[in-house]
Amino acid sequence: MPARMNPPHATDPLDPLDPFTPAVELAAAVRRKEVSPVEVAERFLRRIDDLDPGLNAFCHRADDDVLKAAAAAADTVARGTEGDALPPFLGVPLPVKDLVDVAGWPTTYGSAGAARTPAAVSGPVVRRFVAAGFVLLGKTTTSEFGAVPFTENDTLGITRNPWNTARTPGGSSSGAGVAVAAGMAPIAHAEDGGGSIRIPASCTGLVGLKPTRGLVTDETVLVEGFGTSGVVSRTVADTAAALDVLARHDPGAWWSPPAPRRSFADALWRDLPAGLRVGALTRSPVDGIPVDPACVAAVDAVLRALESAGHHLVDTPLPLPPAGELIGAFTTVWNAGAAAVPLADPERVEPHNRAMREAARATDSWAYVEGVQRTQHFSRRIVEGFLAGYDLLVTPTMACLPPPVGAWRAGADDNPMAALLNSYPMGVFTSVFNVTGQPAISVPVHHDEATGLPVGVQIVAAPWREDLLLQAAGLLERTLPWANRRPPVG
Repeated sequence: MPARMNPPHATDPLDPLDPFTPAVELAAAVRRKEVSPVEVAERFLRRIDDLDPGLNAFCHRADDDVLKAAAAAADTVARGTEGDALPPFLGVPLPVKDLVDVAGWPTTYGSAGAARTPAAVSGPVVRRFVAAGFVLLGKTTTSEFGAVPFTENDTLGITRNPWNTARTPGGSSSGAGVAVAAGMAPIAHAEDGGGSIRIPASCTGLVGLKPTRGLVTDETVLVEGFGTSGVVSRTVADTAAALDVLARHDPGAWWSPPAPRRSFADALWRDLPAGLRVGALTRSPVDGIPVDPACVAAVDAVLRALESAGHHLVDTPLPLPPAGELIGAFTTVWNAGAAAVPLADPERVEPHNRAMREAARATDSWAYVEGVQRTQHFSRRIVEGFLAGYDLLVTPTMACLPPPVGAWRAGADDNPMAALLNSYPMGVFTSVFNVTGQPAISVPVHHDEATGLPVGVQIVAAPWREDLLLQAAGLLERTLPWANRRPPVG
């Protein structure tokens, strides 16, 4: 279905009850007392009532909790006087992906086999969101254990793309992408262990940043450092401001850098440094996976925009290891990624995850450590080559457009691991940078005219250079704007 084109917010007076108002602007309207957090919460809850039955973005709703938190935020605003320092996102609703704990709510991990006991305490990422003033809006759908980039299972049902409900919205942060794209939330928590922030951002026309390994900590290190938390949002400014909330020094973590010296939001006020070296990778890192022409066209548009802004295109190849070796090391770690998930009934785990768990159990500790070491050696080689050749690297976010719902099933009845293999075109460009730990952002710079579907482009920087990514994404937001694109729902 084609996109409905609307005027961008930049040319219209701000309507804080417009469900597509960016989170930063909504927070400013709350602080100015132009709108009450309760009004905002009620507006989004009604939107969820209207749209979610056909999209399936939310798997847990606690509307009484939402309205109670919104009322508390409203009281905080009412008691404040001009000049009072209020939390940056006071009164802004934000749903949480159902892979992390929220006190008093169950965490299903997208699995029929998981226990449904309400969490005793919230995880560190959730606590940072709450301290920043966000009103937790419920929990969003995910593939089981976040293992594959789609949510189509017996536990949570099928999560559908608001641009075309016959297509997947990507994943594993499926519900997060749908909630924001459809205007059921202004911003949403997401996680990324192989592309699960960037893939749904590409599929649903959003901004999605995977931070540098270790910048955003959680209760434990996720999948040997492949995984991290972030958000999906409609604007670069929202993503930058949310990263300021999440990127805090965490002395209890196994590794955590000092607090960033500068605000990521402030980085958007500074110009991108002149004369950056910009590389491109448009051929799949895995032989035999074709790249859709629309995805290549999106990269070409970004390269032209960056070159026009005075940056230098370089053709230095990225020193990737043989695909089979990298995939082998990656899957050794990935198969064991759900080892810590508390299961009440392991027999109810989905076939592809059962196969992955069995493969993990068949791998002895010596072989597992060898797999971890190989990923670290590959990472060092890739990052050293990146630093020598580029300041930024541009790739398609995915090698394909959002696939049809059910496309992953081909061959899965005979080989459960086919679900993972069929997902390679979605994650072939993203997962490399989970191994290297580099920051990478997907921006929705292109729309495929034939299908009406969004097409994201991934930009990668050196470790700890989120500032460059945000500045580059901000430049693209101005030169290849996407604010006037909304899906044909509601």
